Amino acid sequence: MGIFGRKDTTVAPAAGPDLTALTGDYTIDPAHSTIGFVARHAMVTNVKGGFHDFTGTLHLDGADPTRSTATLDIQMASIDTGNADRDGHLKSADFFKIDEFPAMTFRSTKAESLGGDDYRITGDLSLLGVTKPISIDLEFNGSATDPFGNARVGFEGKAEILRSEWGLTWNAALETGGVLISDKIKLVFDISAIRNA
Repeated sequence: MGIFGRKDTTVAPAAGPDLTALTGDYTIDPAHSTIGFVARHAMVTNVKGGFHDFTGTLHLDGADPTRSTATLDIQMASIDTGNADRDGHLKSADFFKIDEFPAMTFRSTKAESLGGDDYRITGDLSLLGVTKPISIDLEFNGSATDPFGNARVGFEGKAEILRSEWGLTWNAALETGGVLISDKIKLVFDISAIRNA
């Protein structure tokens, strides 16, 4: 068989989208973003919650995603699980001690492309006076110009942490075995950010 009859069986690696045009500084839009968490309760169900009061910034480098950065500041008093008694307990000295530690912060230290629309950002999460690294897996949802002329980008993200590593150790034993609240907490992010003028 001649050269023109051969099939190319090599497979090119999946390239990420060309985001060069999106390079710039962005401010997270809290009205169209969600920062939430999921905790296992009584070993049988999940309780979901989130925070309403937060600010954050992104610096995107479309040509070199490793140069991208992110910051996030969350006001702990804004925690909401849909139950006022539970929220009050979470704000108390048993958990977040919001009078002493009113905010939780994240500062990125590393960004990387995982191929396609997938990225990972690693940084320092500070909570209750303890700072430890976490990694957040992100999916780029795209970019758009909204009806008001704002250039937006969107990301969905997820991470898992052990709350005990930040000193969140309150719990209660169950008669059937196990504990009331899981140590592992799932963090979820749905971020819309507006490019700074």
